[in-house]
Amino acid sequence: MKLLTREDVRRMSDNGTRGPVVVNRGEVLTPGARDWLAAHKIQAVYPQGQEEADLGRQDRAQYRTLFGATLHEKPEHMTHLRGNVLVPKDHPRIAFRGMIDALEGEILLTQQAAADYPTLVEELEEVLAFVRNFIRCDVLEEPLGEIKLCGYTADQLREYSHYPDKHLNQPHFLPSHTDGAALLAVNKLRTLARRTELAAYAAFKDADGAVTRGDIILGLNRLSSLLWIMMIKLKGGQYERC
Repeated sequence: MKLLTREDVRRMSDNGTRGPVVVNRGEVLTPGARDWLAAHKIQAVYPQGQEEADLGRQDRAQYRTLFGATLHEKPEHMTHLRGNVLVPKDHPRIAFRGMIDALEGEILLTQQAAADYPTLVEELEEVLAFVRNFIRCDVLEEPLGEIKLCGYTADQLREYSHYPDKHLNQPHFLPSHTDGAALLAVNKLRTLARRTELAAYAAFKDADGAVTRGDIILGLNRLSSLLWIMMIKLKGGQYERC
């Protein structure tokens, strides 16, 4: 029997933007998944019939921990790492996912602050989709894939952010309270991206300090480079205001 976790139904509903979620034969919603669907007012449908689904819940598979222990109920201090594998809520991978949630929220606030710059808002929408993919890559252990953000490759993001005077005709600068609200919002978002990168390193390093998900860490590093480029362009007046 397959358990559908909170992360599974979040992905199946495109982060709560569409529904219903189909629970097929042999699949059972975890309590956390049912709570998440209820909180987001997304219906779960059962092609095999509700009665069989309820029976499945009564006979659901056991949870297990990384240390091999099995549990019939999920303790409140634990959450899903993947599938029916539980870890404490302060596990580095869970802390990393929490930082991704915070990053998503800050992107939305930055879009609001940048409402006078339609192109910037569109670029931040692309950033939002890029960031939301990190959870999927972590939970399903999928590769991040090629990095291309707002028309820049990974190498270009590094080059342009290091040498903005050469490529964007605007030198490096230190933000000031006199800068506009949009620039300061992007700057705050950039600092959160840097903190998320550190959380990713803590989540994906082994005992010797080597990383197992260099693609995720690289993606977050290049994201902070893109946000610095956005700040440079705002400072140089390169975004048209509406």
